[in-house]
Amino acid sequence: MKVISTLEIVDVQTGERTALRSYDYLIEAPNWTSDGKRLIYNSRGCLYSFDIATCELVQIDSGFATECNNDHVLSFDNTKIAISHHTKEDGKSRIYILPMEGGEPALVTPNAPSYLHGWSPNGAELAYCAERNGQYDIYTIPVDGGVEVQLTDSPGLDDGPEYSPDGGHIWFNSVRTGLMQVWRMNADGSEQTQVTFNESNNWFPHVSPDGQMIAYLSYRKGDVDPGDHPANKDVEIRLMASTGGEYHTLVQLFGGQGTINVNSWSPDSKRLAFVSYEVEEKE
Repeated sequence: MKVISTLEIVDVQTGERTALRSYDYLIEAPNWTSDGKRLIYNSRGCLYSFDIATCELVQIDSGFATECNNDHVLSFDNTKIAISHHTKEDGKSRIYILPMEGGEPALVTPNAPSYLHGWSPNGAELAYCAERNGQYDIYTIPVDGGVEVQLTDSPGLDDGPEYSPDGGHIWFNSVRTGLMQVWRMNADGSEQTQVTFNESNNWFPHVSPDGQMIAYLSYRKGDVDPGDHPANKDVEIRLMASTGGEYHTLVQLFGGQGTINVNSWSPDSKRLAFVSYEVEEKE
């Protein structure tokens, strides 16, 4: 099976899609840089910087970390990038930080597996999903390492934690009520509140830089196990107000895993970057 990946952007007001580049291999999870000029994505275990104006592609030097997955996040000042890398010793995901221009990664989470999703606006903490004692919950940890703090404690999967631009809340997705739904809590883990209630499995809530909108990925009920977000499914990117309420579908596409695992809002909150896919059976 051959995968065709297409890096796209979409206007959140008009729904107009623009294909930037197609690849005959797998790419995933674009981050939009704060200057609006580049997209950072992962492919084949490495990180790449894509210039939107010229379509030029540059690999980011990530040192020994060449088994990166699609959980990478840029610091709010865009001087550093945090990654989830599967370490050679045991193959488990751990979180590291390196300079934005590239360099040797510094370990943040010695415990594994840990899957990065959020960086606090003040630059002090990372938020991530981690399996500890057979249960997947949401944790935070200082960017320089230290003691991790558990924020959720519920059966099933809690995943995708991401800070609001003001740092006051963490958005996440949880399967605790049956289907995967979008939730919000205070940054200290208090007041965990369900926000979506539709008959879909909703993943990876991403807050727009202006704090007004939430984009998330939806799988059809019955297409997937509520606790799974596989590739190569018919999915939707949906938008709703950050205050909750009704959603509208922005994009229908063939995708899933890799489409919008990380925050891919443009800095002006007017566009989203994502990856769509095609599958070709090898002869």
